[in-house]
Amino acid sequence: MSATATTLEVKQVPWWLVLLGGVLNMCIGFLLLTVPIKTAYALVIALGFYWIFSGIFTLVAMFIDHSAWGWKLFVGALSLFAGLAILRYPLIATFTLPSIIILLLGIQGIIVGIVSLVIAFKGGGWGTGILGFLSLVFGGILIANWSTPGWGLTLAWVAAIFMVCGGIAQLFQAFRMRRA
Repeated sequence: MSATATTLEVKQVPWWLVLLGGVLNMCIGFLLLTVPIKTAYALVIALGFYWIFSGIFTLVAMFIDHSAWGWKLFVGALSLFAGLAILRYPLIATFTLPSIIILLLGIQGIIVGIVSLVIAFKGGGWGTGILGFLSLVFGGILIANWSTPGWGLTLAWVAAIFMVCGGIAQLFQAFRMRRA
């Protein structure tokens, strides 16, 4: 069955999988709140292994499906290189990756802000304009302070709070799905 604008097949995720995701998010969130550096170190190690395996699978997929082989080669090699670099220098990566993430979030905030302002001036409304302006301001703040010590720890705490809140929401959703 092909999906069109009027008919969309929605696959239901099992309730227990949502529950498991919620518990995992809450556990990682609590660990990031209580022991942020050790947890971040463990997550960076896991990210290194993930990128290595992702790179290997992307390179294998390049030989199975030859479409866009150049991009697959690039992404696969980059994933392998990043994973190996993280595993080679995990302590440096633990303190460097949060700064890079903050920089990327700042760049994303500025891009989203510009796009939102353009949409607002083309008739998108005041709400879009205000959110675009706020996105520009917060993006600028992140870019201005991306290398400041302490922002990485702040990012870990913010991520932890979002993970705990998201995990609680997932638990409620899982039990709601089970009842239905």
